[in-house]
Amino acid sequence: MEKEKNSLFSVADIVKRAKRVLNFKTDADLAAYLGVSRSTLSNWIARNSTDFPLLLSKMKDVDYNWLLLGKGSPVYQAKLCNSEYARGEVEIVHNPKTPDLVGDRSVALYDITAAANLKTLLANKHQYVVGKIQIPSIPLCDGALYISGDSMYPILKSGDIVGFKEISSFSNVIYGEMYLVSFNIDGDEYLAVKYVNRSEIDGCIKLVSYNPHHEPMDVPFAAIQAMAIVKFSIRKNMMM
Repeated sequence: MEKEKNSLFSVADIVKRAKRVLNFKTDADLAAYLGVSRSTLSNWIARNSTDFPLLLSKMKDVDYNWLLLGKGSPVYQAKLCNSEYARGEVEIVHNPKTPDLVGDRSVALYDITAAANLKTLLANKHQYVVGKIQIPSIPLCDGALYISGDSMYPILKSGDIVGFKEISSFSNVIYGEMYLVSFNIDGDEYLAVKYVNRSEIDGCIKLVSYNPHHEPMDVPFAAIQAMAIVKFSIRKNMMM
């Protein structure tokens, strides 16, 4: 019966809406706000079951209809009636069937060459902004930058723009996805755009190119300064 009741909701969508209205970027941020562990939140999503009393008690100012079902608007706004027929708080039972407004999804474009490495750029973003990109329904990102090199050719080529989202912990790495990886080997700093796979060597990750002319490389976690998952790419077909 509990399983059937929970099927009315998508806990994954509820978590996304909760992060959106609270302006949290990661599941870890939301878990900390709710007072639970990151693994507990992950289990809620996996089982499509959550502690509704805890969740709702922490989000009293949020419209529950929107939080649980995605209908209406995020913030509850009491409507008062003051007429000759009735007085007091009322509920609107009809809303126009129009889509919710989507906030500004512009993404800052950064100059990675001026920052020298991804770690420096992420720590001082405002210093390296060279423009903004705005595309309808663009994924939520921490920024975008131009890439160089041919290791991911023909998927990506030198001069393409990639949008990225920083990851805060190696435990959040999704193996098989494309990442920007900033690392230091023997005092030399590198920035690579590669697929990230599991390594057969303990304490390392494997960086894999799409271009077969580039060999895979195993990089120690200790050498990695920053990582960001690639969310989108834009190709310039003509260089002006």
